Amino acid sequence: RGLREAAPAPSVSDYKGAGETEIQVEIPDGASGQEIGQILYDKGVVASVGAFADAYAANANSGNIQAGIYTLKTKMSAANAVAALLDPASQTRRLTIPEGFTQTQVKEKLISTGGFTDAQVDAAFADAAGIGLPAAAGGHVEGWLAPDTYNISQGATATEVVAEMVKRTISRLKNAGVAEADYETVLIKASIVEREATPTYYGQVARVIDNRLADTDGDTQGKLGMDSTILYGLGRSGGMPTQAELDDASNPYNTRIHPGLPPTPINQPSADAIKAVLNPEAGDWLYFVTVDLNSGETLFAATADEHEKNKAKLDAYCTKHPIQCSPQS
Repeated sequence: RGLREAAPAPSVSDYKGAGETEIQVEIPDGASGQEIGQILYDKGVVASVGAFADAYAANANSGNIQAGIYTLKTKMSAANAVAALLDPASQTRRLTIPEGFTQTQVKEKLISTGGFTDAQVDAAFADAAGIGLPAAAGGHVEGWLAPDTYNISQGATATEVVAEMVKRTISRLKNAGVAEADYETVLIKASIVEREATPTYYGQVARVIDNRLADTDGDTQGKLGMDSTILYGLGRSGGMPTQAELDDASNPYNTRIHPGLPPTPINQPSADAIKAVLNPEAGDWLYFVTVDLNSGETLFAATADEHEKNKAKLDAYCTKHPIQCSPQS
């Protein structure tokens, strides 16, 4: 009896050519060739996981594929898919702007991660019409660069990326029910809340801001007295201001001397800080002090006498942690 010939293995299904419609695909860190193939198959990029696995194994450079977001095409040949994942031009850069970042810090991110030049970012920030900056902002982008994660596709301009940041800020304000005339005021208050407290205390700090602004004939004379605004005017975000800096009237952000709100926001506030400004906690507090710079523990007071007692706790903390409380930290 003769041996039966083995049936030929079925050919692995594959597309031909460079593909059809652009699609964004995210490759996670540490994904194997098989896992990448499954992701691409699920997205309609390759015809089969097997075809991609074969092409991956056949390309000596496939181990250099990095995690990230890629602009690929549907119905690509597996070999073209591997080649595209190895092409830096296919990769979309991911830019994350943390809550509380200043305009200067956002600029640094746009340069280091976004790949833009100093001049390109400055031009984008200055192009109020091009980035859709509302008139209420007075031409200043501080506060309007929404903290979030952005996917920057190949060829995107700095103006387009900054415009998306402004667009997201406007969307958040609208969704929160803020009237356009109040946009800047809300962002200024929220940025101070963001810098002055941990999320636990956002609502109370927001109430202190409103109480002090209304206290024009009382102890505070309508002055916020916030170190965060003074430091912003000095180009710093950490440490504590010196007595000379507290007494410097030439700093327009010195809210110990100048009543009312500072000229602009002092950072990019979070959605939670904005919510706190719109719905502050009920209370008669006029003062607060963070007494532990590690934990963020903050104490609130309605009178100057109470506040002095709370400040003594900060003084004790600073005696134990002099570096954290130094003016230039």
